[in-house]
Amino acid sequence: NINMMKLALISALAGSAAAFAPAQTGARSTSLNSFSADDLPGALAPMGFFDPLGFAEKADEATLKRYREAEVTHGRVSMLAVIGFLVGEKVEGSSFLFDASISGPAISHPGQVPVGYSAIIIAAIGFAELQRAKTGFVDPSETSFDNPGELNADYYPGDIGFDPLGLKPDDAEELDIMITKELQNGRLAMLAAAGFLAQEAVDGKGILEHFSS
Repeated sequence: NINMMKLALISALAGSAAAFAPAQTGARSTSLNSFSADDLPGALAPMGFFDPLGFAEKADEATLKRYREAEVTHGRVSMLAVIGFLVGEKVEGSSFLFDASISGPAISHPGQVPVGYSAIIIAAIGFAELQRAKTGFVDPSETSFDNPGELNADYYPGDIGFDPLGLKPDDAEELDIMITKELQNGRLAMLAAAGFLAQEAVDGKGILEHFSS
Protein backbone atom coordinates (compact mmCIF):
# COMPACT_ATOMS: atom_id res chain seq x y z
CA ASN A 1 0.00 0.00 0.00
CA ILE A 2 1.54 3.28 -1.19
CA ASN A 3 -0.04 5.37 1.54
CA MET A 4 1.28 3.09 4.26
CA MET A 5 4.76 3.25 2.73
CA LYS A 6 4.63 7.04 2.67
CA LEU A 7 3.45 7.09 6.28
CA ALA A 8 6.41 4.96 7.30
CA LEU A 9 8.79 7.30 5.49
CA ILE A 10 7.31 10.37 7.16
CA SER A 11 7.49 8.73 10.59
CA ALA A 12 11.12 7.86 9.96
CA LEU A 13 11.79 11.47 8.99
CA ALA A 14 10.22 12.76 12.17
CA GLY A 15 12.43 10.58 14.37
CA SER A 16 15.52 11.22 12.30
CA ALA A 17 15.13 14.97 12.11
CA ALA A 18 14.57 15.26 15.85
CA ALA A 19 17.28 12.87 16.90
CA PHE A 20 20.25 13.33 14.60
CA ALA A 21 22.81 16.08 14.82
CA PRO A 22 26.64 16.24 14.80
CA ALA A 23 27.97 14.32 17.77
CA GLN A 24 29.34 16.21 20.71
CA THR A 25 32.94 15.65 21.65
CA GLY A 26 34.41 15.39 25.13
CA ALA A 27 34.68 12.93 27.96
CA ARG A 28 31.96 10.36 28.29
CA SER A 29 30.67 8.95 31.55
CA THR A 30 31.73 5.59 32.88
CA SER A 31 28.27 4.36 31.93
CA LEU A 32 28.95 5.08 28.27
CA ASN A 33 32.37 3.42 28.24
CA SER A 34 31.02 -0.02 29.13
CA PHE A 35 28.42 -2.02 27.28
CA SER A 36 27.16 -5.36 28.51
CA ALA A 37 23.81 -6.91 29.35
CA ASP A 38 24.76 -6.94 33.04
CA ASP A 39 24.69 -3.15 33.45
CA LEU A 40 22.58 -2.05 30.47
CA PRO A 41 20.10 0.77 31.24
CA GLY A 42 16.44 0.04 30.56
CA ALA A 43 15.76 -2.73 33.08
CA LEU A 44 13.08 -2.02 35.69
CA ALA A 45 11.37 -4.08 38.37
CA PRO A 46 9.42 -6.29 38.33
CA MET A 47 10.47 -7.50 34.86
CA GLY A 48 14.17 -6.71 35.20
CA PHE A 49 16.17 -7.35 32.04
CA PHE A 50 13.37 -8.73 29.88
CA ASP A 51 14.88 -10.98 27.20
CA PRO A 52 12.78 -14.18 27.07
CA LEU A 53 14.29 -15.31 23.75
CA GLY A 54 17.87 -14.81 24.93
CA PHE A 55 18.97 -12.40 22.20
CA ALA A 56 21.30 -10.49 24.53
CA GLU A 57 22.71 -13.69 25.98
CA LYS A 58 23.76 -14.87 22.53
CA ALA A 59 25.09 -11.49 21.37
CA ASP A 60 28.61 -10.14 21.57
CA GLU A 61 29.20 -6.50 22.53
CA ALA A 62 29.05 -5.21 18.93
CA THR A 63 25.77 -7.01 18.24
CA LEU A 64 24.29 -5.85 21.54
CA LYS A 65 25.14 -2.25 20.65
CA ARG A 66 23.38 -2.64 17.30
CA TYR A 67 20.30 -4.03 19.06
CA ARG A 68 20.22 -1.03 21.40
CA GLU A 69 20.80 1.44 18.54
CA ALA A 70 17.83 -0.06 16.70
CA GLU A 71 15.65 -0.02 19.82
CA VAL A 72 16.33 3.57 20.81
CA THR A 73 15.97 4.85 17.22
CA HIS A 74 12.68 3.03 16.66
CA GLY A 75 11.49 4.30 20.05
CA ARG A 76 12.21 7.92 19.10
CA VAL A 77 10.46 7.56 15.76
CA SER A 78 7.46 5.94 17.47
CA MET A 79 7.15 8.63 20.14
CA LEU A 80 6.96 11.29 17.45
CA ALA A 81 4.65 9.13 15.34
CA VAL A 82 2.17 8.80 18.22
CA ILE A 83 2.19 12.57 18.69
CA GLY A 84 1.77 12.97 14.94
CA PHE A 85 -1.27 10.70 14.90
CA LEU A 86 -3.02 12.62 17.67
CA VAL A 87 -2.06 16.15 16.61
CA GLY A 88 -2.68 15.49 12.91
CA GLU A 89 -6.20 14.29 13.57
CA LYS A 90 -6.92 16.97 16.18
CA VAL A 91 -6.13 19.87 13.81
CA GLU A 92 -7.94 18.27 10.87
CA GLY A 93 -9.68 20.96 8.85
CA SER A 94 -8.12 23.83 10.80
CA SER A 95 -4.41 23.56 10.02
CA PHE A 96 -2.64 26.30 8.06
CA LEU A 97 -0.85 23.62 6.03
CA PHE A 98 -2.12 22.71 2.56
CA ASP A 99 -5.20 24.93 2.96
CA ALA A 100 -6.52 22.64 5.70
CA SER A 101 -7.48 20.16 2.99
CA ILE A 102 -5.98 17.05 4.64
CA SER A 103 -8.58 15.04 6.51
CA GLY A 104 -9.54 11.57 7.65
CA PRO A 105 -7.55 8.99 9.64
CA ALA A 106 -3.86 9.79 10.11
CA ILE A 107 -2.77 6.82 7.97
CA SER A 108 -4.46 8.48 5.00
CA HIS A 109 -2.74 11.86 5.48
CA PRO A 110 0.56 11.04 3.70
CA GLY A 111 -1.33 10.16 0.53
CA GLN A 112 -2.98 13.59 0.58
CA VAL A 113 0.30 15.51 0.75
CA PRO A 114 1.20 17.10 -2.62
CA VAL A 115 3.88 15.20 -4.54
CA GLY A 116 6.41 18.00 -4.37
CA TYR A 117 6.31 18.06 -0.58
CA SER A 118 6.64 14.28 -0.44
CA ALA A 119 9.89 14.57 -2.39
CA ILE A 120 11.19 17.14 0.09
CA ILE A 121 10.29 14.83 2.98
CA ILE A 122 12.07 11.86 1.42
CA ALA A 123 15.17 13.97 0.70
CA ALA A 124 15.20 15.17 4.31
CA ILE A 125 14.98 11.57 5.54
CA GLY A 126 18.00 10.69 3.43
CA PHE A 127 19.97 13.63 4.80
CA ALA A 128 19.08 12.81 8.41
CA GLU A 129 20.00 9.16 8.01
CA LEU A 130 23.31 10.16 6.41
CA GLN A 131 24.14 12.28 9.46
CA ARG A 132 23.30 9.39 11.78
CA ALA A 133 25.46 7.04 9.73
CA LYS A 134 28.39 9.45 9.77
CA THR A 135 28.05 9.91 13.53
CA GLY A 136 27.67 6.33 14.70
CA PHE A 137 28.66 3.86 11.99
CA VAL A 138 31.95 2.70 10.57
CA ASP A 139 32.44 3.63 6.92
CA PRO A 140 31.44 0.57 4.84
CA SER A 141 34.75 0.81 2.99
CA GLU A 142 36.58 0.28 6.27
CA THR A 143 34.74 -2.81 7.50
CA SER A 144 34.35 -6.36 6.23
CA PHE A 145 31.45 -7.40 4.03
CA ASP A 146 30.26 -9.91 6.64
CA ASN A 147 29.96 -7.25 9.35
CA PRO A 148 27.38 -4.74 8.04
CA GLY A 149 26.15 -1.94 10.27
CA GLU A 150 29.24 -1.88 12.47
CA LEU A 151 29.15 0.93 15.03
CA ASN A 152 32.15 3.07 15.88
CA ALA A 153 34.01 1.81 18.94
CA ASP A 154 33.54 5.07 20.86
CA TYR A 155 29.88 5.51 19.93
CA TYR A 156 27.15 4.81 22.47
CA PRO A 157 23.82 3.83 20.86
CA GLY A 158 21.55 6.84 20.57
CA ASP A 159 24.21 9.33 21.69
CA ILE A 160 24.11 11.47 18.55
CA GLY A 161 24.87 14.73 20.35
CA PHE A 162 21.44 16.33 20.02
CA ASP A 163 20.84 18.11 23.32
CA PRO A 164 19.88 21.73 22.56
CA LEU A 165 18.44 22.27 26.06
CA GLY A 166 21.44 20.79 27.87
CA LEU A 167 19.41 18.14 29.66
CA LYS A 168 22.01 15.38 29.51
CA PRO A 169 23.34 14.75 33.04
CA ASP A 170 27.07 14.61 33.75
CA ASP A 171 26.56 12.05 36.51
CA ALA A 172 26.64 8.45 35.21
CA GLU A 173 23.85 7.24 37.51
CA GLU A 174 21.53 10.09 36.56
CA LEU A 175 22.33 9.49 32.90
CA ASP A 176 21.34 5.83 33.23
CA ILE A 177 18.02 6.91 34.76
CA MET A 178 17.37 9.31 31.87
CA ILE A 179 18.28 6.64 29.29
CA THR A 180 15.92 4.19 31.01
CA LYS A 181 13.08 6.72 30.93
CA GLU A 182 13.59 7.30 27.21
CA LEU A 183 13.69 3.58 26.49
CA GLN A 184 10.53 2.88 28.48
CA ASN A 185 8.62 5.68 26.78
CA GLY A 186 9.93 4.54 23.41
CA ARG A 187 8.86 0.95 24.04
CA LEU A 188 5.36 2.06 24.98
CA ALA A 189 5.23 4.30 21.92
CA MET A 190 6.26 1.45 19.60
CA LEU A 191 3.32 -0.60 20.85
CA ALA A 192 0.99 2.40 20.66
CA ALA A 193 2.04 3.33 17.11
CA ALA A 194 1.60 -0.24 15.95
CA GLY A 195 -1.84 -0.31 17.55
CA PHE A 196 -2.83 2.98 15.93
CA LEU A 197 -1.74 1.76 12.50
CA ALA A 198 -3.54 -1.55 12.85
CA GLN A 199 -6.75 -0.04 14.21
CA GLU A 200 -7.06 2.61 11.52
CA ALA A 201 -6.21 0.10 8.79
CA VAL A 202 -8.93 -2.27 10.03
CA ASP A 203 -11.92 0.08 10.22
CA GLY A 204 -10.80 3.32 8.54
CA LYS A 205 -11.63 5.45 11.59
CA GLY A 206 -9.26 7.92 13.21
CA ILE A 207 -7.81 7.25 16.66
CA LEU A 208 -9.45 10.33 18.18
CA GLU A 209 -12.74 9.18 16.69
CA HIS A 210 -12.32 5.90 18.56
CA PHE A 211 -11.63 7.76 21.81
CA SER A 212 -14.78 9.86 21.46
CA SER A 213 -17.11 7.05 20.43
